[in-house]
Amino acid sequence: MFFITCPAQELWKIRQLTTEEKNHELDHNQNFSPDDRWIVYDTRPNPSGIAQNQCIEKVNVENGKTKIVYQVEESNPFGPGVGAVSYHPQKNQVIFIHGLPNADPQKPYAGHRRLGRIVDESMGNDAYWMDSRDVTQPYTPGALRGGTHRHQWSADGNWIGFTYNDALMVDLEKKTGAIHDLRTLGVSKRLSPAVKVDTANSDENIQGSWFSVLLVKVVSDPQPGSGEISRAYSDWWVGKQGYLRADGTLQRARSFLGDLVSEKGEKVTEVFMVDVPENIDIPGKNGPLEGTDKTMPMPPKGATVKRLTFTEHRKFPGVATEPRHWVSSSMDGSYISFLAKDDSGIVQVFLVPTAGGESFQVSHHDTDVQSMVRWHPYQREFVYVCNQALYLGRLDGRGKAENPKKISPFFETKPFSPVYSRDGNRLAFNRYLDGYVQIFLAERP
Repeated sequence: MFFITCPAQELWKIRQLTTEEKNHELDHNQNFSPDDRWIVYDTRPNPSGIAQNQCIEKVNVENGKTKIVYQVEESNPFGPGVGAVSYHPQKNQVIFIHGLPNADPQKPYAGHRRLGRIVDESMGNDAYWMDSRDVTQPYTPGALRGGTHRHQWSADGNWIGFTYNDALMVDLEKKTGAIHDLRTLGVSKRLSPAVKVDTANSDENIQGSWFSVLLVKVVSDPQPGSGEISRAYSDWWVGKQGYLRADGTLQRARSFLGDLVSEKGEKVTEVFMVDVPENIDIPGKNGPLEGTDKTMPMPPKGATVKRLTFTEHRKFPGVATEPRHWVSSSMDGSYISFLAKDDSGIVQVFLVPTAGGESFQVSHHDTDVQSMVRWHPYQREFVYVCNQALYLGRLDGRGKAENPKKISPFFETKPFSPVYSRDGNRLAFNRYLDGYVQIFLAERP
């Protein structure tokens, strides 16, 4: 373990936390434990990735000691694989991607063959499935038919958001040659009575503990200018309690990136938001929650999608596709952050108000921003990576942005996956060092 100290007042103290010769991947998640004593991560190898990863671990913030949280009992080169782990905001529980247990050369780990696995550390590391999976007829409302990914707890811990690919649509695409495998997003919550899935007649079916639905209808061939979405992804909870509606009430919602086709017939990626209704077990107008042989599961009643950005007339339309990033939200739910090119073609940080209105640029670098934006848990403060250093920005009470300031040295290798501690006084981030992904801490001066 070593320290980097910097004389400038704005620079934070940096120290390396992990040193073992293996990867310690944060992967843009909620990695700090509720008491800020531990940081959870996965150990996926390079370049094979999650399919070959067998372990979820955590590291002590003070002394760098590590512990295994979850170990795959039986694995092979094709899976099941685990990764992308997040801590519950109040409880000593973590959730992560877990591939289907029956992974083999014919049925390897894949985007449509994975679920959320929860480990409860307070119950002796008891592990159970979050979402149910049912790929045999009749399909079950509250169960999905494919793979959930990058699970994110809501601020109260009562909901989990995720992205999704449908196994039945993957099979239909193979059979027909037409596009059916479309990414979208959904949410899970605990409902009583629990979803019941028939697991006796298929090892592809999984009994989970939460009720799961998709939120956004996606189509393979959006009509130009219609606002129809072909892919919904890179999603994030809006605020700790949602966004403020015009009537003064708070509405729970997920923000996300959506691909559509402009009036000119060009693909463009924009920022959207979808309301999450309290009662997700009521079907909406587009079809059954569980889907059919030929259609995806459909959103519940009240899952209303709102487009936030309209960039098709800019010099460089759309949200930036490089670097890959997730939208994120200020913790009061007032702003959604994303990356886009300015008029010089440089990728910058932009914000768009959830209440409506034009997006606006808050960074002004001469090189591309290199990461998504992560927000402070209590303040209108955010951090991101540019020019291989960490930068911190703030908004004042009127939403006016201060000029972001560099809070770290310029590193030899790019920092990535920054994440705030629960109290907002520390940042964890990844860097490659001697070929391995290590965890570093930045602490306020």
